[in-house]
Amino acid sequence: MPTIVVEVMPKAELLDPQGKAIAGALARTGRGEFQVRQGKRFELTVPGDELTQELLDRVREIAADILSNSVIEDVVGVHVVGRETPAGV
Repeated sequence: MPTIVVEVMPKAELLDPQGKAIAGALARTGRGEFQVRQGKRFELTVPGDELTQELLDRVREIAADILSNSVIEDVVGVHVVGRETPAGV
């Protein structure tokens, strides 16, 4: 069964308080100075073995409409993991 991963991140122009808190914790604990942005990862496991362009297009639509808030977030990735993507998909 293929798994499709959707990655969502806060829009670049918006403050990311969670990322800022993580960066502060890294600095305080002596682990280095980093800029950090925290996002979300969704894994959608597809029943069966069929992976088509239509299915990926539907997942992109789901990502934009349901998995992300388009006012404050961007969908930055939709990709298949755990197997080769068929040619043309």
